[in-house]
Amino acid sequence: MNNKLVAYIGILGVSLFAIAAIVGPLLIDDYSVVSQYISESFASDTEYGWYLQFFGYVPSGILITIFCFSAPKYFPSSKLIVAGFFGLALFYGLGTLLVGFFPCDAGCPTNVLDSSLSQLIHNAMGSLTYIFLPISIIAIGLGLKKFEGYSKLSQIAMATAIISGIFIFILFSNPESDYRGVLQRIIETSFITFMVSGATAIKNGTIAEK
Repeated sequence: MNNKLVAYIGILGVSLFAIAAIVGPLLIDDYSVVSQYISESFASDTEYGWYLQFFGYVPSGILITIFCFSAPKYFPSSKLIVAGFFGLALFYGLGTLLVGFFPCDAGCPTNVLDSSLSQLIHNAMGSLTYIFLPISIIAIGLGLKKFEGYSKLSQIAMATAIISGIFIFILFSNPESDYRGVLQRIIETSFITFMVSGATAIKNGTIAEK
């Protein structure tokens, strides 16, 4: 695949995620983007959840995975960059795919005793994603820092990783917070910002020298 196709795959992947996350709440009466998780908009009891899963999150996860596995060859050779993008592929790409296949129960409970198998898989994958994504993005940022011409993307990577990490810590400290919806959306916006920035850099550049 050429650099522009890879870039468009990445942008389309995160765009599908963003669209599903925006449209989902609009389909549910009394849904609060402030106090409810994104996953609650396609929980097992929602009328349109299936459409959000299989036209939004599942294809989004597939496209993000393809993009992240393809991206390293368009950047300078670095083990940190490769490891970072592979981390994104596993925990953001495949993670989004799995949470799309396994929706949460009504209300997305965090209590293990109150959860179905689908909810347990959903929670486990979501937690792993939020633990490892900031680390993966930091790895990419540190890897890019060594190379001339990549300072801006490196700075974006570090900033989005730090911002997401702070809000993930706040969310994990109190997953039942009345502001959990806002916290999660800030986290996801940070991830999407880095993904779009990385895709744009690939689209506007050439294959890096090895």
